[in-house]
This record gives sequence, structure tokens and C-alpha cells, in this order.
Amino acid sequence: MNFEEIVGNNEVKEYLTNCLAEGNLAQTYLFVGTEGIGKSLIAKTFAKKILCLQEKQESDCHCKSCQCFEGGNHPDYYFINEKGETIKIEQIREITSKVIEQPIQSHKKVYIINDADKMTIEAQNCFLKTLEEPPEFAVIVLITANENAILNTIKSRCMTIKFEPIPKEELKKYATDKLGITQMTENLLKSFNGSIGKAIVQKEEQEKFLKIENIINNMEKQDIITFLNDAKVIYDKENINRILEYMMIGIYEKSLEDKRYMICIEKINHGMQHLKRNCNFDMTIDTMLLEMWECFQKGI
Repeated sequence: MNFEEIVGNNEVKEYLTNCLAEGNLAQTYLFVGTEGIGKSLIAKTFAKKILCLQEKQESDCHCKSCQCFEGGNHPDYYFINEKGETIKIEQIREITSKVIEQPIQSHKKVYIINDADKMTIEAQNCFLKTLEEPPEFAVIVLITANENAILNTIKSRCMTIKFEPIPKEELKKYATDKLGITQMTENLLKSFNGSIGKAIVQKEEQEKFLKIENIINNMEKQDIITFLNDAKVIYDKENINRILEYMMIGIYEKSLEDKRYMICIEKINHGMQHLKRNCNFDMTIDTMLLEMWECFQKGI
């Protein structure tokens, strides 16, 4: 994988490329941006280039380091917290004990900590000393979608790099060309929120989201039986938050011209609040849908 193969954040890729070319690497980076916009992919590509043994790097380098990296067995590369779980102090202690060891194959060692905001406060405090005085051969990259959960004392020790959402046109091209999403509606594109990660997830639910759009567009015309029958697709407990968020995206534009849709958004918000309080799932969705339908029938 090379930077040119990664969609979006061209300024970030250019900046990191220049850092590599000039030998001007920081020792600690904080990659900040919403989920699914390529932070970890760029971090991994950056790590590969840092570890490369060729003085003049090529996009298809086959040096021993690059081969080991592509094979997933590079001795100087560590990717921590692949699954985005809580990072405890014991894990950080293990990192701090190993980070001082000399590189085995490359001139550098690279540590990437995914979802660094999942570090407990104790773990973050334990990491401070290492971030303050890392060995000269170590490069540490912290990745987060929740900068507020990172201690200021840690942020002050890092070079912060902000990642932007993928532009709509680039994301649309990726979704149609790479993901094979054929029915790209404006609402579906908006729901990606500039994130390839979200586009990948929602590709599997494309049919469901198109049905939701149909429900929204026909809500004013349908009788209650047809409406509730069509709305069965919404009764998906595992994905309900994403479904309700998508409904609000579809309803928002209509609400600018018809206040009844604004009331529907309020009903959805109420439903989400009740679900957060662990109210009965089916009863909450039943009530929400009935109140939305009644809003149109009563001409509110």
C-alpha cells in the first residue's frame, strides 16, 4: 500500500511524504479525525516508509524491511489495539519496557496505538514519560477519533495532524467504483459522513436504507397498516442507532419546507432517548412510528 492508493487527505499525505524525504520526523504523532477516513491506513503506510531500508524510496520497494512489513512479520513494527478495545496500564507498561530496545532490522522502530482514547487515565499517565523522552530511534503514532479523551499532557508531547472527511465526489467515486454501490442517493452519500469506513458498513445495508427512504417519501400518503408493514425494516435492535440517524438525514431536507417533518425529527429524538434509558424496544419504536404517522393524518 502506498499513499497514492489511499483516498482523501492529500495534504496529510504530502506533509508526511515531505517529512520522510527531508528526514524531518517527529518522534510522537497524534492522528485525529472521525472514524473510517483512513487514519490507520495512512499510519501503517507511513510506518512502512519509515522502516524502509532504501535511501531513495520507491512505491514498489522490495527491500527486506518492506517485504517483512507486507508479510506482517516486521520485528520493528508494532500495531497496538487493532480491535479498538480498552487499553490498560499493563499493556502500556509492556510497550514502555520494549520501546527502549534497539531496532532489529530497520534504523527505526514504529509503534502505532489505535483508538488511543481507549487508554485508561492510568495508562495515559504511565505513557507520559515515554512520550516525553522516547529513544531517538522510536516513532510513536497515536490514532484517535475522540481527541477530548486524550490528556492535554499527552497532546502537548505530540505533533497533532488533523484528518478531514473524504470529499463527497471522491467518496462517491470510491463507493461506486470500488464498493459497487449502484443506487447512490444523496441521502446515502450524506450518511457516509465523509467516511469510507461508514460507506463499507452501509454497503451491506444498502437495500435496507433504500427501503427507509421509501418509507420517508411515502409517509404522508400511506394508510397506517401499509406504513407499519413497510416500517418493519426499522425493527433492527442491533443497528437501530444507525437506522434512526439515517431517517433523520432523509427527513431533514423535507423539514425545511414542511414543519410536520421537523416534528418527526423530534419524535425520532424522543425514541432514541427512550432507547438509551433501556425502555422496551418494540414499544418505543411502535410509539415513535405511530406518532410520526399521526402527525401527517391530523395535519399538524
